[in-house]
Amino acid sequence: MADLPSAFWGGYIAVITIVTFVAFVWLIVDVYYSKEGDEELAGKTWDHDLREGSAPAPIWWFWLLFSLLIVSVLYLMLYPGLGTFEGALRWSQGGELAEARAEYELEFGERRERIAEVGVEELLDEPRVIEAGSHVYAVHCAVCHGPDAGGQADLFPSLMDSHWQWGGSDAAIAQTIRSGRQAVMPPLADPLGEDGLAAMTGYVVALGDGSAGAPEHAAARQRFAELCSACHGAEATGNPVLGAPDLTAGVYIYGGGRDAIRQTIAGGRQGQMPAFGERLDATQIKLLTVWLRASAADD
Repeated sequence: MADLPSAFWGGYIAVITIVTFVAFVWLIVDVYYSKEGDEELAGKTWDHDLREGSAPAPIWWFWLLFSLLIVSVLYLMLYPGLGTFEGALRWSQGGELAEARAEYELEFGERRERIAEVGVEELLDEPRVIEAGSHVYAVHCAVCHGPDAGGQADLFPSLMDSHWQWGGSDAAIAQTIRSGRQAVMPPLADPLGEDGLAAMTGYVVALGDGSAGAPEHAAARQRFAELCSACHGAEATGNPVLGAPDLTAGVYIYGGGRDAIRQTIAGGRQGQMPAFGERLDATQIKLLTVWLRASAADD
């Protein structure tokens, strides 16, 4: 069978099993033929009031161990337990898994193929598909983005709004899930200097609250055009292709307070969304995309 160990490890397991079995038999024989007592130890006192007994092991011990011996022999005859010996029933965990997968594919295969092939818009009207997507999210995504997908820890973004750093189309969301994303916000503390950093922080805050056009932000606005517009755009509205967020939306992954924004500008951000392409199949990715679309629409 494909999931049985190699010859070396099979022999290793067989030796351990046989040695343990022989020791078990010896224990049973020892219990059955135990002596009435030990003359040297009988009556000896330990710790002032603890006396050494001389009674033999109770006979029910023997029958219990003997019954377990019989069960062990039957088990080793029926199931794998002696290395590469398959057992009369030829049972294996790999075989059980393959059988379960075959049954699952027989029952759900056609439905899964349909989900993988049709568009997201068509599936948004199917509650069971959306519910299935919620289960995929709970298993694979909730640990980072939170059980309600609202984001958490000022590290993982909310998935319940319309702000998608890498694009909110169905194809972009699926690509994010499948291939992952890598942030490339560089640190700007050195080129800005301390005064420039304070001014840029104020300007980014102003971008979020709509007051960036004020005269006091003129110098920072110029520096933004020099250092930041290549990614975030001349109007600071972002670029999903580069994963540069819209700074005018007032939505921040790493916290929207002045200190958090300053830290982002000074130290940069290299947050990473892991790729799930090898963990989730096409149907699961589609289910997750549908659930995200439906949940964001209901929020």
